Amino acid sequence: MKLIASIFGIGYIRKGGGTVAAAFAVLIWWLLFKNIGTDFAVEIGITFLVTALGVWAGNKVEPEWGKDSYRVVIDEVAGMFISLLFIPLDWKWLLTGFVLFRFFDIAKPLYIRRMEAFKGGWGVMLDDVLAGIYANIVLQIIILFVNK
Repeated sequence: MKLIASIFGIGYIRKGGGTVAAAFAVLIWWLLFKNIGTDFAVEIGITFLVTALGVWAGNKVEPEWGKDSYRVVIDEVAGMFISLLFIPLDWKWLLTGFVLFRFFDIAKPLYIRRMEAFKGGWGVMLDDVLAGIYANIVLQIIILFVNK
């Protein structure tokens, strides 16, 4: 479970582990969908699976690592995946989604910080889920105006 929570050890990077995990998520997303094309059902399924796995792993490691440990970065992966849902598989949009997600995840505006108050794995995951939702909404608007 530590391997899952830390995304294969990325979480052990003390400074910038969340950013590295989010970049890793973008790479995984691109690798998953570059040959098969985007499929909404697959995107949602993978994102849901990673989020549920994050809640489970967060619950398991919290007693040893403490509340929302820096070592838990599966939340960044889930949040980044949410940021990329229904987005064209193009590096300019993947990079824009990455920047937007990291902004919302770090700044924690618009009730994102309040999500950390939830207990266990939910508290670990929900702030990144909401940051991902906000990033996705902003990205969808940007794409809409650029493609107009």
